[in-house]
Amino acid sequence: MNALDWGILIAYALVNLVAFALMGLDKRRARRDAWRVREKTLLLWCACFGALGGLTGMRVFRHKTRHAAFSVGVPAMMVVQLALLTVYCVYGRG
Repeated sequence: MNALDWGILIAYALVNLVAFALMGLDKRRARRDAWRVREKTLLLWCACFGALGGLTGMRVFRHKTRHAAFSVGVPAMMVVQLALLTVYCVYGRG
């Protein structure tokens, strides 16, 4: 693995960690009837290669599982993101 591969791996892990944490934070705030994380923000982090963390957060915290944008959209984003990462690993590493 070269430096670019490590950078991509670290960035991917960090974005997914943030998406996971935001799901947990929003669930906690929902229970306390406090200020919430906007759905656009959650979906944006998922769309920016954080779908795996967002989906894991949805399952762990049982949060946003009934919203179609999340229950259908986030898994679809994850499939696309994993396909793109696979294409990069197979073809993009010059």
